[in-house]
Amino acid sequence: MLILHRFAAFIAVLCIATFFSATILVELLGTGESIAILKSLIVWPGLFILVPSIALTGGSGFALAKSRSGQWVRQKKKRMPFIAANGILVLIPCAVFLNCWAFAGTFDTHFYIVQGVELLAGAINLILMGLNMRDGFRMSGKFRRSA
Repeated sequence: MLILHRFAAFIAVLCIATFFSATILVELLGTGESIAILKSLIVWPGLFILVPSIALTGGSGFALAKSRSGQWVRQKKKRMPFIAANGILVLIPCAVFLNCWAFAGTFDTHFYIVQGVELLAGAINLILMGLNMRDGFRMSGKFRRSA
């Protein structure tokens, strides 16, 4: 179960980091066509890789936490609902809307406001997932708190 948890978490973080960095690069250096292609790739196959990996990470994490207690487990459990809600309520709808607007060539104020919201939500999820990874490594003994 631990290997599945680590693998799913790695894939989820990799997806979000890739979407985030690719979005910034294509917005700065790309054309409208390249933005539309990226937005399409984020929705398919991106979300169909990301969503199951986050679900597997959360499910396996809760299964692993049943036999554990302590501060790090509590902190990870507190973060997971925010990560999930942020993904379901913000990141997925933003990705779908941005894909539709980019496909139509509608790069207006609404597009860039939603793009900013998506980048902010992605950054928040990366931070929260990073904190969960840190605490998971601490629980496994890979990271020790320095004095």
